[in-house]
Amino acid sequence: MENTENKPQVIVKDVWKLYGKDAKKVFTKKLMQESKASIQKKTGCIVGMKNINLEIKKGEFYILMGLSGSGKSTLIRSLIRLVNTTKGNIIINDKDITKMTKEQLLQFRRDTFGMVFQHYGLLPHQTVLDNAAYGLKIRGIPKGERYAKAMQTLETVGLKGWEDYYPGSLSGGMQQRVGLARALANDPEILLMDEPFSGLDPLIRRQMQDELVELQEKLKKTIIFVTHDLHEALKLGDQIAILRDGEVVQVGTPENIVTNPADEYVQEFVQDASPARVLTASTIMEEPSILAYAWEGPKTVLTLIRSHKRRAAFIVNKSRELLGVVREKELVQLLEQENIPKTIPISSIKKVTSVTEDTLLEEMFPIISQNPWPVPVVDEKNKFKGIVTTDQIFESLSPLGGE
Repeated sequence: MENTENKPQVIVKDVWKLYGKDAKKVFTKKLMQESKASIQKKTGCIVGMKNINLEIKKGEFYILMGLSGSGKSTLIRSLIRLVNTTKGNIIINDKDITKMTKEQLLQFRRDTFGMVFQHYGLLPHQTVLDNAAYGLKIRGIPKGERYAKAMQTLETVGLKGWEDYYPGSLSGGMQQRVGLARALANDPEILLMDEPFSGLDPLIRRQMQDELVELQEKLKKTIIFVTHDLHEALKLGDQIAILRDGEVVQVGTPENIVTNPADEYVQEFVQDASPARVLTASTIMEEPSILAYAWEGPKTVLTLIRSHKRRAAFIVNKSRELLGVVREKELVQLLEQENIPKTIPISSIKKVTSVTEDTLLEEMFPIISQNPWPVPVVDEKNKFKGIVTTDQIFESLSPLGGE
């Protein structure tokens, strides 16, 4: 039986979009290899998208990023055939949308997509509730049911209590929340967002980004998000595709994009990015020089600590779960007792703040500043994985590539 767990939900295969007369003349082996500018000069055809290949998994937050004219908005619009491609296939949920009739496409859009764009597209003479319920009304959902769903999504995006207001009385950020609520009311599988926050003030924009991250944690939607803002892409994306002149030049995780740019174009894009916002604990953690075990006696652990010229050691149980830190001072006190314990008692182990492998470096700054020892890294079951030291953090924040 075919394993569908990691099967892409969206497949963009060999997709081109050309504007101009007789676009098929571009599809010769020689011309297809040439640049966007060269194709335009030789044929008069403008390249919107050039041989794009992407795969997007279910539940993934996928960023399309590039400068103006790079093809990112053309690409996201082609996913719902607001732009018809010239060549190639777009397969969503095993269905090729490039081969659908108008009626099939209309139904597929309603069943599959939610859309949020830069311009909110709200109906000014209808209430917030009516705007949020608009998509459900178009689908013929009964009034009581659609209002109930719309109220639920308004509450989800933090607009409970605003349902009877009109869009004109709301701030830009709140209007965008209405647009998001309207998109979510249909419970879409895929959410398309084309620069939804670019018209907002910086403070409101950051707030909306934070709220979208929290929302995605709960909803686990497939989100395809267009932006030209690198910091927005790094903050939101699981995967980032960088486009230039209608072509995809690099696809990768935020961490991979920043640490291993594919070419000078990507390098320029990421040169101002702070590694602290993309590098995680798993990237820079290392094994500790010593690790104590709960079943060892205080004399053994003290000897271990002193032989490595340390003042403390992390201690784990038989399952390698982190218990905390045992310090030299506590071990000495145990050895001065009349009845020396055979193992280290829990009362002598100090609890410590740990981080998970996907914790960003910038989130570790306050922990590092408060503790005299490295930061322990654990997995979701609290099993000890390694440590992050102050030196490692400073080294990772040095210019990329060690330059």
